[in-house]
Parts: sequence; structure tokens; C-alpha cells
Amino acid sequence: MAGRIARARYDQRVLALVEVRGGDRDWAEAEQVFEAHGWLVLDHSPPGGASGPGAALRPDPAARLYRVEVRLYGSARRAERGAAWHVRRAARAAQLEMYVRRADRLERDVDLLPEWLAHSAPRRTARPPGSPARGRLVTRVRRRLGRWAARTGAYDTGTMVSGAPLEALRLARADLPGGAAARGDVSVRPMDGRRRRPASSRRPEGQLDRRLARLALSFFVMAMAAVIAVHSTGAARYGWAGVALIALGVGTWAGLTMDRVGERSTNLLLTVFLGVVFLGISFSDGGLSTSQAATNLYGLVLAAALWLLVRQWSWGEWATWVVPLVVTLVFSSFVGAGSVLHALYADALSLSPGDLDVPPIWQFASALRLVSFLLPVLLLPAVWGIAKHFHYVKPDERMNGLMYLALLAVFLVTAGGIAVDDATGAARRTAEAARKGDPAPSYFGVEPEWSCLEPTVPLASLPGEGGRLDPTRPYLSFGVAGGDAVLRDRESGDTLKVPAGKVRIVPVDTGRGRCAGSGPTAGSGSDRTADSGGSGVSPAPPSATGRPAAAR
Repeated sequence: MAGRIARARYDQRVLALVEVRGGDRDWAEAEQVFEAHGWLVLDHSPPGGASGPGAALRPDPAARLYRVEVRLYGSARRAERGAAWHVRRAARAAQLEMYVRRADRLERDVDLLPEWLAHSAPRRTARPPGSPARGRLVTRVRRRLGRWAARTGAYDTGTMVSGAPLEALRLARADLPGGAAARGDVSVRPMDGRRRRPASSRRPEGQLDRRLARLALSFFVMAMAAVIAVHSTGAARYGWAGVALIALGVGTWAGLTMDRVGERSTNLLLTVFLGVVFLGISFSDGGLSTSQAATNLYGLVLAAALWLLVRQWSWGEWATWVVPLVVTLVFSSFVGAGSVLHALYADALSLSPGDLDVPPIWQFASALRLVSFLLPVLLLPAVWGIAKHFHYVKPDERMNGLMYLALLAVFLVTAGGIAVDDATGAARRTAEAARKGDPAPSYFGVEPEWSCLEPTVPLASLPGEGGRLDPTRPYLSFGVAGGDAVLRDRESGDTLKVPAGKVRIVPVDTGRGRCAGSGPTAGSGSDRTADSGGSGVSPAPPSATGRPAAAR
């Protein structure tokens, strides 16, 4: 019997002989399971019959043998084992007793037939004997120009045919009105420029695509491994050199056997060209560093493996894996007034996340930075994707939930530790610059800068938080947040907050020295504008010994 096929994508087709036990009800349910998975049921028969594969089995009235075409993702290698696992999973989900008694992989690869364009080609007429030599020369020139014009498409009729040269010519001349086929007014020209091609040669499309991809990937791995080998020493150099040689051999074999239809010279030229391009890009202008080559190699493996994993997911697996990861990432990347990295940075400097007024674009940049910390963690699902593509793991949906929990745990621990180290390291450098009075580094939109603060109100009436402002000393300013200027005292390392509307903030280049202006004195009510060459910092006052006081 033939069942209806569900519309589904797949890579391989495997003809499986499935034994279903249990009687009519179970047989009907098994047929529904096959249909739901998009597997074509070719026929069924009782075991122990007179002919066919079932003749090798013992007769069983409670069993029925189905010939099912199982369609699945993955590589051709071990596809029969993967098909058996898929059938067992479907049987377990439906609570049916099924057994895969035999599985044969079906080889179906589309041939790339040569393509031709039909064009008008008037029949040549023989000139009578004794024609002038000049007339014969003009005729030859006209013929050559006509052939050149035909190759450029000037006489195309708008018909495309495919097949061997003789087949293409017959197809182009078939069923033409007015007896054109009898006159031979139509000819063909090859679309790819290669007219002579053996009629019996096959060019499988899938094989050609696989070998072309293998050629490019192998040469990429070869170039990256060569870069790492050049910059390595000892056993590591020989190890990476071996990887480069293996990749070179695999790529060369794939390139030379890419097209077996009389194109050996073209294959060789393409192989040499790609090898030179990859090596030239890797070693030109100083070449790539070891870290860059390793990152490129790791990125290629990670991207390819995750793609192999994701392309096999169903909507249920997308909901199981991707939705919780996205929610976790969004929640962890944009929490409170800023991102996680900014919150950790602020906490290390004894600030609160609300003390840092970070633009949204920098919050997004910090979130992308947090995502980059997850790249090592993604190696686990990448390995799973490779194993699943080559049918080394059973397609058990329960494993997806367990893997997600493991991935989430590793994500929290590893990414959290890396994020803490990154933010606290930046905060430590900022605190060290504040202690020495040097310019402080920026961190994802947070731009600490040394500033002199001149009160615009009497100093005694200037409100503040965290200490009393000293207008004669510069402070490390983190900007204005919530209407307050957030400052760090160089001497004590404490955080100060003063109303931004009651002070004048004058940026300076360094935290060493003294500020020239002190603002209005208590009870004077007058403003004194700082003016020391536009810098806001004056030399340190002389000490009792007559020398300038050392900046702390």
C-alpha cells in the first residue's frame, strides 16, 4: 500500500523493513505514525511468506512487515543506523512494538546534465565552381563572423535543452513548425563553454557540492593550522604541521576528483588557486597571529557544528532549547538600570548600577560582550551536533532536556565567572588610575575623567552624600546620574555625590595637583571662576620646606 507523504525536508532516504506486532489496531496506528513522520509506506506483508524478505522470518499471525522509506537528516555514512533509531523512537513515543529487521540506504543523486542554448544556423550553400577568389574570402569571413555572433548569443531562439550533444541537437530541432528540423536551421551551443563532453559520463550534483565544500573547508583548516605551526615550538609545531598536511591531502583529493568528466586540468587549476589564495591571505602583510588563527579555526568548527545541530531541530526542540536561552540572555543582559557587566563594574567601585548613566547603545555592546563569553560554552552543543549529524548518538528527545540543563548550568558558572573577571579587572584598573592620579580607562560607555568642581552656592550649604567636597582637589568623575555628579575621592577612595546643578564641573587632564578655584565662600555669595590656563588645576602650594607639596 502507498501512504501519503508529509511535506518535510530530509538528507537521506533509507528503505527499512519494519515488523509491527500487536494486531489490526496496532497496525493501523503504526501506519498513522509513519504518515505523521513523512515516511512513505510502500507495501506490507505477513512474515514467513513465500517470497520477499519476509520469507526469511518465522510466520507470526500477530505481526506484519512494512517496507517503509524513512527520511532523515544527516550524513550518508551510518544513515541506516540513524533510520533504525528514528523508527525506535517513534515506536517508543507511540507505545508500539516495532522492530527494524533490515535497513538499506537508497542512493539518489541528481546528475548535472550539460545545458545548451538553441540558436538559428542557416544551412551553408556551396558556391559554384570558378567563383572569384575575392568572393570566397568574403564568404569565409562572413561564416567566421556568423559563428562568433552565434557563440555570443546574437542568434539565440530562446530555447534551452539539456543532455548529450547529439540529444541536445535533436531536442532543439524537434517539433519545430515549418520543417525547420528537416532544413537544419537550428543548432545548439553549450552554456558552460565546454562543447566536447562524453555522453556516458555522470556528474552527480550532490557529490560535486560535497567535494567542493570539502575542498574549501580543508584548505581553510590547512591555512589556519600552518599559521599556528609557524608560531609554535616543540611538539606543538609538529602536531599542527601534521594537521595542516592532513588537511592539504584531503583538500587536494577532493579537488582533483571534484569533476570526473574530462576536467582534470580545470580541477587542478582550481585546487592550486584555492590553496594559494588561502595561504596568501593567512601569511600576507605579516600574516595572522596564533590567537587569530585559532579563533578562526574554532569559529569555523563552532558555526558548522551548530548549524548541523539547528537544522535538525523541530519546533518542539526550538521551544525547548532556544526560548529559555534567549529569555535567560535577555534577562541577564539587561537587568536594572544597566547591563550585568556595568552592574559588576559599579559594584567593584563601591557604586550602584544607578550611579552610571550608560547610553543604551553601550548597554547593547556590553550584552554582545557577554554573549562572546558564551563561545567556549557552546562547544558542548557543537560536539553534540557533529555526533548527531553522523549518527553517533540516538535521536532521543529526552536527551535534549538533559543537555539543556547541563548547558544552562555551565552557562551560569562559566559565563558568570568570565563576566566577573572582565568587569572587576576594568574596575581594578580604574581604581589604580584613581589612586595614582592618571587618566582612567573607559568601560563600555563609562568615561571616568578627572574634574575640578567649583560650587555655585556657599560651600557650607552644598548638600552631598558620602563626604564633604573639597574644591581644591580634583575628583574622578563618572558623569551625572539622577541629577547628581558621581565622584571618587583620590585620597580616601570613597564615593561622593553632589547635586550637579550646584557645582561647575571643569575637566582636567590629571588628578595630580590642586584646583585653582574654590567657588563662593561661606557667607560671601560671590562666584570665583577657576582660571589657570583653561586647565582648572594650579601647581601644588609650597610646603613648609619651600617645595611643592607632593601629590598623593
